Amino acid sequence: MRKIKLYLAISLNGKIARSDGSVDWLDSIPNPENSDYGYAEFYKTIDTTIMGYSTYNQVINWGIEWPYMDKKNYVLTRKVGLKNTEFVEFIAKDHIPFIEQLKEHPGKDIWLVGGGQVNTMLLNANLVDEIYLYTMPLVIPSGIDLFEGLPNETELKLVGIKSYSSGVIESIYQVENTSFKN
Repeated sequence: MRKIKLYLAISLNGKIARSDGSVDWLDSIPNPENSDYGYAEFYKTIDTTIMGYSTYNQVINWGIEWPYMDKKNYVLTRKVGLKNTEFVEFIAKDHIPFIEQLKEHPGKDIWLVGGGQVNTMLLNANLVDEIYLYTMPLVIPSGIDLFEGLPNETELKLVGIKSYSSGVIESIYQVENTSFKN
């Protein structure tokens, strides 16, 4: 079975984006070694992305070509009637059964790009297998939480940790169990 891997950067206070969805603060972190923080290697392990509609909107408003052209991309949304694009298929209903079936299909692993609501929905449905978290040495005053809403209490097993000269901390977790309900 394919794994769903949540891979993203957070501020020290657990925000994945500013309140308006912007991630401009990521560019403010000095990176003297020009590290990609393992992104290239991670990207080779996946052939599919999943993201929420707000995250999709952020990506298309960066003013660049779609960055995941070589992957199958799904956007989970509540908006009905959106037309699929060349690179993206919109999933407007039955999100959990769709993702459960997607995990059963042959292929590489699946990247859960975010955002906070989708992260919580898939975590609560026991569909997230691994979490790759890059904690940036920065506090932003307000923003979107890593897990928005009410995530279930979830046990994680730390399987890797690495620090970078930039102050970024990489933490890799296996999701152990989500049997505890809030």
